[in-house]
Amino acid sequence: MDQNTDDVRRKRPPERDLDAMDRKLLGVLVEDATTSYAELGERVGLSPPAAHERVKRLRRSGAIRRVSALIDPDAVGKTLLAFVHVDTTGWGKTQALLAIEECPEVEEIHSVAGDTCMLLKVRTESTHALEGLLARLYDTPGVKATRSYVVLSTYLERPVQPGTTSDWPAVVKGRLLSPGGGPPWQSQTTPARSRS
Repeated sequence: MDQNTDDVRRKRPPERDLDAMDRKLLGVLVEDATTSYAELGERVGLSPPAAHERVKRLRRSGAIRRVSALIDPDAVGKTLLAFVHVDTTGWGKTQALLAIEECPEVEEIHSVAGDTCMLLKVRTESTHALEGLLARLYDTPGVKATRSYVVLSTYLERPVQPGTTSDWPAVVKGRLLSPGGGPPWQSQTTPARSRS
């Protein structure tokens, strides 16, 4: 069976794994992608040409996919942020449903596991605009329900970070333990109270 896969992005194998220096460079660039190579090198301990070569390699490998501006939502009048769960009949990832990406209010579309099929992150200028977006979703064949969660306050919203957590707490017999062995909320210096 021949299928045209011209529009399918293939993952390129990385030239090499990211090392600690690559992660430092990415950490600076994720804060401000317009940082000069001179400042970038100074902040991570490389010469400007070495920083430039590493950034070029990170772009070639796909670790840096693109550079874009982060727009202040208030500046463009999109002050209402919501997450929309979309329930569908069947699998749900139809071309008709994915066409919702044409709306500039839709920032992210995810196929998810759990009690819904698709998860959308949308940013609109008003509840009226959100209602219009939901109406368009309901006009899409296969959509049977939506649940919208309007954000009241945002405490953290950031792009992908280069760092990783190396010391997650362990779960033993359904109980969360900190890296030191006790419950994560229990200080290592404070003895646990005995239960009588």
